[in-house]
Amino acid sequence: MKLKIDNEQLAEEFFENTHLLGIVAPVKSYQFIWHINQQLGCSFRLNNDIEIELRKKSRNYFFEIYEHQIPRSCLFYYLYHNQHNGEYLLPEFKHLDFLWLIKGDDIDKEELDSLQQSIRQIPAVQLVNEMTNEKIKNKQHLIF
Repeated sequence: MKLKIDNEQLAEEFFENTHLLGIVAPVKSYQFIWHINQQLGCSFRLNNDIEIELRKKSRNYFFEIYEHQIPRSCLFYYLYHNQHNGEYLLPEFKHLDFLWLIKGDDIDKEELDSLQQSIRQIPAVQLVNEMTNEKIKNKQHLIF
Protein backbone atom coordinates (compact mmCIF):
# COMPACT_ATOMS: atom_id res chain seq x y z
CA MET A 1 0.00 0.00 0.00
CA LYS A 2 1.30 3.42 -0.98
CA LEU A 3 0.69 6.41 1.25
CA LYS A 4 0.04 9.66 -0.55
CA ILE A 5 0.26 13.14 0.90
CA ASP A 6 -2.98 15.06 0.45
CA ASN A 7 -1.60 18.47 -0.58
CA GLU A 8 -5.07 20.01 -0.68
CA GLN A 9 -5.81 19.10 2.92
CA LEU A 10 -2.31 20.10 3.98
CA ALA A 11 -2.80 23.52 2.39
CA GLU A 12 -6.27 23.88 3.90
CA GLU A 13 -4.95 23.21 7.42
CA PHE A 14 -1.88 25.42 6.95
CA PHE A 15 -3.98 28.37 5.76
CA GLU A 16 -6.65 28.06 8.46
CA ASN A 17 -6.89 31.39 10.35
CA THR A 18 -4.38 33.14 8.11
CA HIS A 19 -4.29 36.31 6.06
CA LEU A 20 -1.97 36.90 3.15
CA LEU A 21 -0.86 40.28 1.86
CA GLY A 22 0.82 40.80 -1.48
CA ILE A 23 3.38 43.61 -1.56
CA VAL A 24 5.04 45.41 -4.45
CA ALA A 25 8.33 46.90 -3.22
CA PRO A 26 11.17 46.58 -5.74
CA VAL A 27 14.03 46.57 -3.20
CA LYS A 28 16.35 43.92 -1.76
CA SER A 29 14.74 41.85 0.99
CA TYR A 30 17.23 42.98 3.65
CA GLN A 31 16.38 46.65 2.88
CA PHE A 32 12.67 45.96 3.06
CA ILE A 33 13.04 44.08 6.36
CA TRP A 34 15.15 46.89 7.80
CA HIS A 35 12.43 49.45 6.95
CA ILE A 36 9.69 47.25 8.43
CA ASN A 37 11.63 46.67 11.63
CA GLN A 38 12.40 50.41 11.95
CA GLN A 39 8.98 51.80 11.09
CA LEU A 40 6.64 49.14 12.44
CA GLY A 41 8.66 48.21 15.51
CA CYS A 42 8.93 44.59 14.39
CA SER A 43 11.88 42.27 14.84
CA PHE A 44 11.77 40.20 11.66
CA ARG A 45 14.63 37.70 11.46
CA LEU A 46 15.61 35.33 8.69
CA ASN A 47 14.57 31.79 9.63
CA ASN A 48 16.66 29.34 7.59
CA ASP A 49 14.80 26.38 9.12
CA ILE A 50 11.64 27.22 7.18
CA GLU A 51 13.23 28.37 3.91
CA ILE A 52 11.25 27.13 0.89
CA GLU A 53 13.11 25.05 -1.69
CA LEU A 54 11.57 24.55 -5.12
CA ARG A 55 12.99 22.39 -7.87
CA LYS A 56 12.36 23.72 -11.37
CA LYS A 57 14.14 23.01 -14.65
CA SER A 58 16.55 20.64 -12.83
CA ARG A 59 17.70 23.47 -10.53
CA ASN A 60 17.00 24.24 -6.90
CA TYR A 61 15.65 27.63 -5.92
CA PHE A 62 15.63 28.85 -2.33
CA PHE A 63 13.10 31.38 -1.07
CA GLU A 64 13.88 33.21 2.16
CA ILE A 65 11.31 33.53 4.92
CA TYR A 66 11.59 36.13 7.66
CA GLU A 67 9.67 35.61 10.89
CA HIS A 68 8.34 37.88 13.63
CA GLN A 69 6.24 36.88 16.63
CA ILE A 70 3.93 39.43 18.20
CA PRO A 71 4.93 39.61 21.90
CA ARG A 72 2.56 37.93 24.38
CA SER A 73 0.48 36.28 21.67
CA CYS A 74 0.39 33.31 19.31
CA LEU A 75 0.37 35.63 16.29
CA PHE A 76 3.21 35.26 13.81
CA TYR A 77 4.15 37.30 10.76
CA TYR A 78 6.05 35.58 7.96
CA LEU A 79 7.55 37.49 5.08
CA TYR A 80 8.42 35.58 1.92
CA HIS A 81 10.55 36.93 -0.91
CA ASN A 82 8.57 35.96 -4.02
CA GLN A 83 11.53 35.85 -6.41
CA HIS A 84 14.87 34.03 -6.58
CA ASN A 85 17.18 33.95 -9.63
CA GLY A 86 14.34 34.62 -12.06
CA GLU A 87 11.95 32.05 -10.59
CA TYR A 88 8.87 32.87 -8.54
CA LEU A 89 7.44 31.27 -5.43
CA LEU A 90 3.97 32.18 -6.74
CA PRO A 91 4.36 32.36 -10.54
CA GLU A 92 0.76 33.54 -10.91
CA PHE A 93 1.77 36.73 -9.01
CA LYS A 94 5.05 37.70 -10.67
CA HIS A 95 4.35 41.38 -10.04
CA LEU A 96 4.52 40.86 -6.26
CA ASP A 97 7.90 41.20 -4.57
CA PHE A 98 6.92 40.03 -1.10
CA LEU A 99 4.20 37.97 0.55
CA TRP A 100 3.24 38.73 4.15
CA LEU A 101 1.52 35.81 5.91
CA ILE A 102 -0.30 36.43 9.19
CA LYS A 103 -0.79 33.18 11.09
CA GLY A 104 -1.81 32.04 14.56
CA ASP A 105 -4.19 34.13 16.65
CA ASP A 106 -7.03 35.68 14.72
CA ILE A 107 -6.61 39.30 13.71
CA ASP A 108 -9.64 41.56 13.31
CA LYS A 109 -10.42 43.63 10.22
CA GLU A 110 -9.37 46.91 11.88
CA GLU A 111 -5.97 45.53 12.87
CA LEU A 112 -5.44 44.14 9.38
CA ASP A 113 -6.39 47.46 7.76
CA SER A 114 -4.10 49.32 10.14
CA LEU A 115 -1.21 46.96 9.31
CA GLN A 116 -1.75 47.46 5.58
CA GLN A 117 -1.76 51.24 6.05
CA SER A 118 1.49 51.06 8.03
CA ILE A 119 3.15 48.94 5.33
CA ARG A 120 2.04 51.45 2.66
CA GLN A 121 3.97 54.18 4.53
CA ILE A 122 7.27 52.35 4.04
CA PRO A 123 9.54 53.85 1.37
CA ALA A 124 9.62 51.81 -1.87
CA VAL A 125 6.23 50.16 -1.17
CA GLN A 126 4.05 50.72 -4.21
CA LEU A 127 1.16 48.37 -3.44
CA VAL A 128 -0.27 46.31 -0.59
CA ASN A 129 -3.36 44.17 -1.02
CA GLU A 130 -5.00 41.27 0.75
CA MET A 131 -5.03 38.07 -1.25
CA THR A 132 -7.76 35.45 -1.04
CA ASN A 133 -6.80 31.78 -0.91
CA GLU A 134 -9.03 30.99 -3.89
CA LYS A 135 -6.91 33.15 -6.20
CA ILE A 136 -3.64 31.43 -5.25
CA LYS A 137 -2.95 28.47 -7.54
CA ASN A 138 0.38 27.43 -6.00
CA LYS A 139 -0.41 27.95 -2.34
CA GLN A 140 1.38 24.69 -1.44
CA HIS A 141 4.61 26.59 -2.27
CA LEU A 142 4.02 28.71 0.84
CA ILE A 143 3.82 25.77 3.25
CA PHE A 144 6.82 25.24 5.47
